[in-house]
Amino acid sequence: MRPIDDHPQRYALVNELHARPFPRISAPGHVVYLAIKEPLDAANRDRAKDHAHLLTLLDRYGAAHPQPGATHYTGQIGRHALKWESHTEFTTFLAHAPGVSDRPFDPAEAAVFPADWIGAAPGRRIAAVNIRIETLPDNPDDIAPALDGWFVPESLVCAWVLDGAAAIAGDFRIDPAGQMRFAVFVRPGTGSGRIGRIVQRICELETYRAMSMLGLGRARALMGRLNALDPQLSALMTGMRDETRPAEAALDELLTISAELESLAVEHAFRFGATGAYEAIVKERVEVLREARFEGRQKFSEFMMRRYDPAMRTVKSAEARLRTMLERAARAGELLRTRVDVERSAQNQKLLESMDRRADLQLRLQHTVEGLSVVAISYYAVSLAAYLAYPAAKLLGLGKEMTTAALTPVVIALVWLMVRRIRKRMGH
Repeated sequence: MRPIDDHPQRYALVNELHARPFPRISAPGHVVYLAIKEPLDAANRDRAKDHAHLLTLLDRYGAAHPQPGATHYTGQIGRHALKWESHTEFTTFLAHAPGVSDRPFDPAEAAVFPADWIGAAPGRRIAAVNIRIETLPDNPDDIAPALDGWFVPESLVCAWVLDGAAAIAGDFRIDPAGQMRFAVFVRPGTGSGRIGRIVQRICELETYRAMSMLGLGRARALMGRLNALDPQLSALMTGMRDETRPAEAALDELLTISAELESLAVEHAFRFGATGAYEAIVKERVEVLREARFEGRQKFSEFMMRRYDPAMRTVKSAEARLRTMLERAARAGELLRTRVDVERSAQNQKLLESMDRRADLQLRLQHTVEGLSVVAISYYAVSLAAYLAYPAAKLLGLGKEMTTAALTPVVIALVWLMVRRIRKRMGH
């Protein structure tokens, strides 16, 4: 029996499920993370440039190259393990190594990604994270001085995660070296795989937070434009009650407004859609941390609710307002088109009535002309018939006047019958 053939992409699709494993990180250790994004139209960027940028970094450390066209890579660059991924709008670099410096969040740790190499990147830095991983002391309260010294107290976030396996802290602020700092304190015995998952989720949380908030600036700019278009649309819809204003002029004005609204919708559709998707990932990453309150400190979910959610609501509000204005413009267009159709129907009715009156006048004129034609033709026919009848009438002793009088009714009747017959034939 012939075995069934596999789909050409079956193995590739299964391998994709295992293509991006979590890094395995031990404590103590440090992690440097970088996300790079093209400022404009990043989804359609030249990914060959991303690949070339990765190869430049690998060549500096004499590391092996990935397969051509690869979208992910893991390897060793010096003492750091590197994980590179290519996403829809950005690329990420995560480097980690054992041990921590005496100086917390030492900028020298970020030198694994050289400054000149970052400057030559095909894009701009959208996220940069420095994570310090330490072993949690027996008394968790002992880390309080470190937290107060490393982070800004007003925005400090600290929580137990993964059922108390570790405590993570951060303030979501950028330090003078351009890095966002996070600290991870893991309980003794916590596996490297679990630590890697915590680190990966912190990096993803920051990256997708930044990516989703790109929609905020676009939303604010859109709100300004909608604030200018809304009064115009409202005035147009109010003016529809004015029957003295031509509907065609109002329709032309509405088409201008509708065209701009449609252009704005097309311009912002991708960014707003991406913002919604990234927001969902941010909330999912917070949820999977399974956080619990640490010594009365603010949790990540609480920070997001107060600082992040308002920005997302602004984006959603702008998107909803644009959609509402598009619907209003569509309804106004339908009403104006209905009004134009009614006015044109009335004009057509008046035109038909005018044509009916003209046809009636033409018919009457035709009858008059026909009557006059009968008279004119009869006049000449009587004269011809009289000339023809004179010899016979003279033999009968009839005078010229009697002969003409006798012929006139007969000729007129014959002419009338002839004209009527011709009209009937023309009618058929």
